[in-house]
Amino acid sequence: MRKNASSHSGRLFSDRKWVIPFVASLLVSVSLVLTAIVGALSSSGTVEQSPFDIVSFATSEDSSAYFVESDFRRSFNANIVQKMEAPRFAYLISGTKGDSQRMMRTLEAVYHPRNQYILHLDLEAPPRERLELATTVKSDPTFREVENVRVMSQSNLVTYKGPTMIACTLQAISILLKESIEWDWFINLSASDYPLVTQDDLLHIFSNLSRDLNFIEHTQIAGWKLKHRVRPIVIDPALYLSRKSDIAWTTQRRTLPTAFKLFTGSAWVVLTRSFVEYCIWGWDNLPRTILMYYTNFISSPEGYFHTVMCNTDEFRHTAISHDLHYIAWDTPPKQHPIKLTMKDFDNMVKSKAPFARKFAKDDPVLDKIDKELLGRTHRFSTGAWCVGTLGGEEDPCLLRGNDTVFRPGPGAKRLSELLQTLLSEDFQSKQCL
Repeated sequence: MRKNASSHSGRLFSDRKWVIPFVASLLVSVSLVLTAIVGALSSSGTVEQSPFDIVSFATSEDSSAYFVESDFRRSFNANIVQKMEAPRFAYLISGTKGDSQRMMRTLEAVYHPRNQYILHLDLEAPPRERLELATTVKSDPTFREVENVRVMSQSNLVTYKGPTMIACTLQAISILLKESIEWDWFINLSASDYPLVTQDDLLHIFSNLSRDLNFIEHTQIAGWKLKHRVRPIVIDPALYLSRKSDIAWTTQRRTLPTAFKLFTGSAWVVLTRSFVEYCIWGWDNLPRTILMYYTNFISSPEGYFHTVMCNTDEFRHTAISHDLHYIAWDTPPKQHPIKLTMKDFDNMVKSKAPFARKFAKDDPVLDKIDKELLGRTHRFSTGAWCVGTLGGEEDPCLLRGNDTVFRPGPGAKRLSELLQTLLSEDFQSKQCL
């Protein structure tokens, strides 16, 4: 046994091939240790940072900084100095079969060269109507010159009860984010909506607002809505078919979520760019988790944005519970609001809201709004950007001036009074409750 052990030991020490790799690894280890020590000593002094050192590594206490998403989080959390330039709005105007002319009327009533506009005519509209809408926009000299009006080439089937409406809205927001970086608030309107103030009024008042404020009417879901809207498991045929039909109900029920609270409210919103960016590019999974939850929800547009906002620390304190619309309801309220007519005109003005709905096609009250509230004698509402001759037959907006100059009118005063109420401490204390 000793002889065998001695022979093995002799062979081990006689084979010197291991020496070179061992020495090389030792030198590398010593070099790394010396580098670390020198780096630690030099860090105590003042060292000019290389312009290429764009990645910083966090300590173990802040592991979030290792991820790219943390850069987005910091950019949203940082209260950057407000831009001095006038704000811009991004509008989605949607409609269905027979709505193309109404959509164009609403578009012209809310048009301003500073803004961005996207039109969506859903799949129920015949191809010829969608083609006519696209042709009308393309042939318009103002739209062609400014290039701020787009028609969604992909038409989606949209039903109000299921998730297809919120899906279409998110698609439109994605297009607006891709096409233009210069807008501050997203506003969704339908063909049955109409403004009660000019864009000069709206832009002038919003110039003095924080770009962090979201106008979204909301309340936490409770009572009968938990039973009839949250717990049922439903299927929206519009996700699979090419024709509208009512949602399909199942006999099963689901439990309430524990990871987030559910909120509901108006489907009509005025949302900041930072918030809708979070919904599209969110640095965590909350927007996507809630979106999956709302694919099985009755009236998803009345809850998705509301639930995301009120469950996110960065945005819950920016929610102002008002949709900036005048809407009249039956008693008790039904699914759809009352159609507004001449008898509602005074109440619309007294509401001080910048928008109203729901209007029937070509209702006479729209002409009264054009004349008395918007000063709309030609295609567009009057604005300081229209520098053509006033009072003639020729459209003064054919000649464009400086779009950063506004001419606010009585509508601006009404809207200012409304916002003073909405931004009061008493009103803001009810955020996301």
